[in-house]
Amino acid sequence: MSISVKNISKLYGKQKALDNISLEVKTGEIVGLLGPNGAGKSTMMKIITCFIPPTSGDVFVNDFDIYEQAIEVRKCIGYLPENNPLYLEMYVREYLSFIAGIHKLGKKTSSQIDKMIEMCGLELEYKKKIGALSKGYRQRVGLAQALIHDPDVLILDEPTSGLDPNQLLEIRSLIKNIGKEKTIMLSTHIMQEVEAICDRAIIINNGKIVADDFTKNLSKIHSGKEIISVEFDADISENKLREIDEISSLKKVNKNTWIIETKSGKDIRSDIFEFAVKNNIKVLSMNKETKSIEEIFQQLTGK
Repeated sequence: MSISVKNISKLYGKQKALDNISLEVKTGEIVGLLGPNGAGKSTMMKIITCFIPPTSGDVFVNDFDIYEQAIEVRKCIGYLPENNPLYLEMYVREYLSFIAGIHKLGKKTSSQIDKMIEMCGLELEYKKKIGALSKGYRQRVGLAQALIHDPDVLILDEPTSGLDPNQLLEIRSLIKNIGKEKTIMLSTHIMQEVEAICDRAIIINNGKIVADDFTKNLSKIHSGKEIISVEFDADISENKLREIDEISSLKKVNKNTWIIETKSGKDIRSDIFEFAVKNNIKVLSMNKETKSIEEIFQQLTGK
């Protein structure tokens, strides 16, 4: 188990940033930590990386205790904070050499720097000062410093915040590739990011976990209803359609197309076909629809 969080709470004065949270991240997972601003995402990451202590609870990273074995925890984690604190007057290679020295890589320093420059796509930029780089390349440098000591676990706090669309796609692709070999936890409020990168999503609201599941399952589990789009070859009245059992709501999209929502999540597609045959009409198309992660996020957080 890469990360194990048990009953963590964090108080800032009387304000409770985290409220008795427990979660586990298995080796090789890419997990998205979602939540509105102030939900507790960054606080959780700072606790896991030993930057701040929790008020109560326990955290283990690769079976190392954050209280008793903080140095060992730091050795097996690569961390990219939200504000990506880089030394802008340093050259890229110079900065990576400095970080390698902090991690005491010794003889491995040069080979690891070369590896990070190639892995993070810095071949054309490594001779420049960090201050001369675009934000997208600064994020690449931040990822390189987080990875240079070859950690098992990567913690990324809002890694694509403020990037333009092209930079965003590049960093997402890079994180996805890194995730083939590392356990990754990243925080974001961009729903498309979770769908594009993560195997699993954990949604936090007001310091509590309100959802934790594989991204592909979230819409199914938390919508609680089946949503079906159906097009007939004739105009059907709402009263007539309501002859089908288990319909919760109906929305007419155009003359012959309806969005049907069921009461209990039951799949009523066969009932719709029987209805069509009984009324001598044809079904031209029928599709099951799911709620997006963004819709689920809004439903669970009220944002």
